[in-house]
Amino acid sequence: MHPLLNIAVKAARRAGSIINRAALDRTQLEVRAKQANDFVTQVDRAAEAAIIDIVRLAHPDHAVLGEESGATAGKGAKAEYRWIIDPLDGTTNFIHGFPQYCVSIAVQHRGATAHGVIYDPSKNELFTASKGGGAYLDDRRMRVAKCAQLSAALVGTGFPFKEMSRVDLYFRQLRAVMQNSAGVRRAGAAALDLAYVAAGRLDAFWEMGLAPWDMAAGALMIQEAGGLVGNLSGDGDYLESGDIAAATPKVFPQLLAALGA
Repeated sequence: MHPLLNIAVKAARRAGSIINRAALDRTQLEVRAKQANDFVTQVDRAAEAAIIDIVRLAHPDHAVLGEESGATAGKGAKAEYRWIIDPLDGTTNFIHGFPQYCVSIAVQHRGATAHGVIYDPSKNELFTASKGGGAYLDDRRMRVAKCAQLSAALVGTGFPFKEMSRVDLYFRQLRAVMQNSAGVRRAGAAALDLAYVAAGRLDAFWEMGLAPWDMAAGALMIQEAGGLVGNLSGDGDYLESGDIAAATPKVFPQLLAALGA
């Protein structure tokens, strides 16, 4: 395992232990709304702080982009590295005790994602990937499913709850995908959904209005597992646009066609 990936795994597991302890007594959660339908708890902040502590101890000059703490610049030559952190993707699920949430950590080098970790603490599942080194679920190599037709595909999605102005567009997309696929699932943690595409549990996924920390690690996993990732037109600027589509190679163009219908 690459040293940077090893640090990311250590950090993700540390954050996961914080999340699991808090899950034992959710009555103690302090919940604050960042905006409509977007919540943060003391667990999000504590988990992110723990991740950053581990990163800073090993690489104090690396840049960091965290969902809760924002961006800090790196220094010197090591500024070429940036850690992208979501300490608890699926906070609303976590608040309600719905066991679909995760820690997501990506490491970029010169703007390209080089390593990714997604850790599901409730199921103790660890998804990892390194560019050119493959993607793994625990110690098992991941490959996307062999699904070749959208009509046979199980498709994940997420509602654009932060961009309600795009709801009508989303409903048109949802209608088209529902009519042309085997089923649609909305579980509420985009990073984990992307990991599921890499693991072959979902055949495709799309969502609008995401942040880089929702997508970076999972997108790398899908690519390393043999899948395709792009924006809703198939281009590669999904981290900038916030709109992402991912699927098996043969389903990908069919998904894009449905989304553009």
